[in-house]
Amino acid sequence: MFASAREFLDCPRYLTPGCVIVEVTLPDFSGLELQKLIADRPEMPIIFIAGRDDVRTTVQAMKAGAHEFLTKPFSADVMLSSIVSALERSRVGLGFAVAHQALCARYASLTTRQRQVLSLVVRGQLNKVTAYKLGISEITVKGHRRHVMRKMKAVSLPDLVNIAARLSLTQDPLDGPDIEGLPMTHSGRYGSEQRAHGSGYGHV
Repeated sequence: MFASAREFLDCPRYLTPGCVIVEVTLPDFSGLELQKLIADRPEMPIIFIAGRDDVRTTVQAMKAGAHEFLTKPFSADVMLSSIVSALERSRVGLGFAVAHQALCARYASLTTRQRQVLSLVVRGQLNKVTAYKLGISEITVKGHRRHVMRKMKAVSLPDLVNIAARLSLTQDPLDGPDIEGLPMTHSGRYGSEQRAHGSGYGHV
């Protein structure tokens, strides 16, 4: 239980399935504003509670990705059912987040040269073309490719291309390392605040 949205936001994020049960009207700012602030949390579906039927607010919340919008009065069974389905949705979102975090960690383990080779390879460049563009030998390129495949745990070139697409590697490799621009939507914001507890939900 949290007394306000700010108190909830100050709480560390948990790498476990969960959901947020929130009133539309809060003491510090609205539930819809809170929804925008945690829009990057696929592991935290929102169940809204409203004291009256407000079609405009309901539509706005659902369009923004709310899991459920309950208007008082409602039964305990309805709430429990919403929580169960929200936790399942959270498990799916969390699975994607953890997988993305693992890919980011693998990419971060590559050297600058290996990232450049990776970027050119997934663009369909031949080894000799990659070697020419990077000013290295073709044998060296082949060596970097082997290291890239191993570090990224890619079983084939199509698999490596798919991994690069999931990481949104779009920067020109000759512009320098692009690790700083790598999307860290689901991983970078956890940092040292990752926890491992059981499934749960927060009520703001």
